[in-house]
Amino acid sequence: MRSLARTLSVWTVFAAFLQPAIADDRPNVLFIAVDDLRDWVGHIGGHPQAQTPNIDGLASRGVSFTRAYCAAPLCNPSRISLLTGIAPSKSGVYGNGEKLRQKLPQAVTLMQHFRASGYVVRGSGKIFHGTRPYDDASWDEYFVPPRAKSRQAALRDKRLPKSAWTPWGPLSVGDEEMFDGKVAGWVVSELKKSHDKPFFLACGFTKPHLPWYVPQKYFDLHPVESITLPSTLEGDLDDVPAFGQKLAREVYDPSGEKNFAVKGGDHANVIANQQWRTAVQAYLATISFADAQIGRVLQALKRSAYADNTLVVLWGDHGWHLGEKEHWRKHALWNVSTRTPLIISAPRGFAKGVGHGQLCERPVSLIDLYPTLIDLCDLPAREGLDGQSLLPLLQNPHRKWERPVVMTYGNQNHAIQTDRWRYIQYRDGTNELYDDHKDPHEWTNLATIPEYKNIIRELQASLPRINQK
Repeated sequence: MRSLARTLSVWTVFAAFLQPAIADDRPNVLFIAVDDLRDWVGHIGGHPQAQTPNIDGLASRGVSFTRAYCAAPLCNPSRISLLTGIAPSKSGVYGNGEKLRQKLPQAVTLMQHFRASGYVVRGSGKIFHGTRPYDDASWDEYFVPPRAKSRQAALRDKRLPKSAWTPWGPLSVGDEEMFDGKVAGWVVSELKKSHDKPFFLACGFTKPHLPWYVPQKYFDLHPVESITLPSTLEGDLDDVPAFGQKLAREVYDPSGEKNFAVKGGDHANVIANQQWRTAVQAYLATISFADAQIGRVLQALKRSAYADNTLVVLWGDHGWHLGEKEHWRKHALWNVSTRTPLIISAPRGFAKGVGHGQLCERPVSLIDLYPTLIDLCDLPAREGLDGQSLLPLLQNPHRKWERPVVMTYGNQNHAIQTDRWRYIQYRDGTNELYDDHKDPHEWTNLATIPEYKNIIRELQASLPRINQK
């Protein structure tokens, strides 16, 4: 009897120890970031030759926001705004040179909030700008895989002049040798482990960021001779203000870290060296490579013990031009450089009622992710977030939604996106206005036409009132 009492006593203590884990039925979060991913994914239709079966499969199990926009078209300000919930115009983080804790020493990141709310938070790859460990307070653990020796020099086409800008080409390696392949492998191993607390697992892929060097098989998916080039208009920049033209033809970092001008601009260089098709092929191939790594992670989740209680969030940090408006890269405030995929998927039967296989065409911002995840995971509310929870749109993607999206690139350079209009205003007061219903390519700047003055005045009401230096 004494032995039985002792056993029961031990079990009571053990059960009490387990109780928090058993009682905590909040969902896990698989948080997938994809660097420089524009709208070239299959289900959005940004390019007819995009092959992204895994991203599309995720969209079929959740809600895809087909008009999601970054808060800033550059890695560091986009990611810091998303992960702190603080807009660039308020933080003063405009470029890649500013540091999070120098500008926002008291900010509570999304990951910190999850940690403080009882989650275990782990990550790998590129979540903040850069792939080294960043902001220790945000993580319980962060895995940085070793990088393979660069093969860029060996791959460069020796027939091209040294001035040619061609950082792309096929590699004779397996996926597992690539940095992103190693990130995916680590996340897969995490999903195989036993977790006794809800987890927030961040998975950051560096592709399709330049350079576009990926295994040969992904180039084979996109034969160069059949590549479709983006729709462009000769003289597209003729009605764009001088500062907009500067953004198109230079690589402009508002931090002043890496500003440089390519002679004639990137587009002129690509055309002169007859590399437009190979560039588009390489970007599509690199997207397909990233999609394959995403597929590895999603398959591991499907096979894991956590498939039925894990939210999946997939986002790109901004868009990417490939010749539209005579521009390459990001670094601008047009639709192409600011639009990116955003998918939120929840298991069927999830109490919040997240839809499955639905497209939401309402304009939303990546800065809305922080308050959205608070709602989805029943975390304590936070004051001072500039985004708005997307939960109502997850429950009804077609509901009315009139909140404009604000994008910022440098101090006092802003874009406003509504369901119909895109308005851009630069710090010198010059501006652009596009009717996205009639002019989806943004080829005709309406800002100088008097009949649109009232529309411009209405859109200007959404410009940030605070412009932190």
